[in-house]
Parts: sequence; structure tokens; C-alpha cells
Amino acid sequence: MNVDMVSVAHCIDDCQYGVVTATKTTRTPPAATPVCDTACVPGDGLDAATAERAAVVFKALSDPVRLRLYTRIASCAGETCVCDIQDVGVSQPTVSHHLRKLREAGLIDCERRGTWVYYWPVAGGLDPLNTVQALTR
Repeated sequence: MNVDMVSVAHCIDDCQYGVVTATKTTRTPPAATPVCDTACVPGDGLDAATAERAAVVFKALSDPVRLRLYTRIASCAGETCVCDIQDVGVSQPTVSHHLRKLREAGLIDCERRGTWVYYWPVAGGLDPLNTVQALTR
């Protein structure tokens, strides 16, 4: 495939910086070239609601302790008792805080039974991340 690098550079400059005149700066689209038609057109991306939901999930999983907690809960068949997920390198109140953040993000759910709390992954909790991944392929 032969690509005229001068045309590509001109296209990028016009797309990025616009045209500067003595009185004002205006952004005018460059003349249509085969390189610019494909290189300068962005995809549709995510809608606002899906982006917001994905950001909540990314934020919840961005902490290493939360990620470890989530993977421990999600990898277990069925429910996991809180007594079985204590050794993640932080104190028990910190574990409770991180579990609450995962619940608020819609990744896990829980139920108290007597003194213990049992956790399980929410079906479809990672769907926003799958949507982002599908758009970036």
C-alpha cells in the first residue's frame, strides 16, 4: 500500500489545528482525500449512560485490593463467606469498605446470615467492560 506521507501530514495538520487567518481561527475540513476519509473519522463510541456505568465499574476495579476481592468472589462456585476472604493484606474494616464499594458498583451482592455475610458476583456486572472491549477491537 503506497501512502503519500505529505498528504497524510497535511490532512492531520488540517484536522488537528484548523486554518488560521489574521482575524480568527476556523476549523475547515480538508479536501477529501482517500487517507483523510478513513483516518480522521472517529467511531460512534459509547453513549453517555453506558460510559457512566463502565466508569463506575472501572473505578471499582481499579484498586488492587478490590480487584483481588472481586476475583476471589467471582471465581467461587456459589457464595463466599466473608470469613474466607480476609487475607488480602489489609485490615478487616478496610476489607468491609472495599466490599461495600464493589456492592455499590453492582459487581457483587450479599446476604447476612447470623454473624456472617455471604457474597456472590452479580450476573452481568462486567457487561459494561465487555461493551468497551467490543468497541475497541
